[in-house]
Amino acid sequence: MEESVIFEIFDGLPRQGPGLDECTEKAFSLIPALKPGIRIVDIGCGAGMQTRHLARICDKCHITAVDIYEPYLEQLIEKAREEGIAERISAVCASMEDLPFEDKEFDVIWSEGAIFIMGFEKGLQYWKRFLKDEGFMALSDAAWFTDTPCAELFQFWQECYPAMKTIPENEKIIEAAGYRVIDRFRLPACAWWDYFYAHLEKRLDEVEEKFKGNEDGESTIAFTRKEIEMFRKYQDEYGYVFFVLQKKSQE
Repeated sequence: MEESVIFEIFDGLPRQGPGLDECTEKAFSLIPALKPGIRIVDIGCGAGMQTRHLARICDKCHITAVDIYEPYLEQLIEKAREEGIAERISAVCASMEDLPFEDKEFDVIWSEGAIFIMGFEKGLQYWKRFLKDEGFMALSDAAWFTDTPCAELFQFWQECYPAMKTIPENEKIIEAAGYRVIDRFRLPACAWWDYFYAHLEKRLDEVEEKFKGNEDGESTIAFTRKEIEMFRKYQDEYGYVFFVLQKKSQE
């Protein structure tokens, strides 16, 4: 799919992936013993609904919001100013695969629904260098809830995210990458519908006519409608899982 088409379709949506403020807050509450002045980096932040919520619930921290699409960051900072929390957020336009930070710069790495872009295992390995020893990571990603998904669903995800694993498989990857799992939880179905798919379906209806005759636009819209259909039919077989991790100390 053409990246510029995806950005145009998703621009202006409250979220660019599944999530809820309640899930962000739950994951944050699972991180133990955070001191005032901690530094958090939110990688692949999109329009930053979760970034802003972190700033609201952690008024003694500073959050660096990272995304490759500048308009998302502009929207994030504008809304943060309106909410009076902009002083706790800075924005960096960069690729999650080439981050402009120092080693061990952050106390917490945050990423909701974005690590799939570079891959779960690769992301864990690369991002670890920017995390302080015994620092924390909180991230959400898609996972299978069954070892035997139905054929239609399995084929769809093989085409768009073939690396998707079960929760136990992901936990093995986490352990091998040098982290321990503090806790994990599934995102509820409403995390997909309330602030993501409900708005996304409306946007697809709005832009469908505009992209008629545009091969990339038509294929992106068709794929996105198929994705929504898959979740509507098979939400018991897969979904997003929030993992809260701690980087193991160097031996």
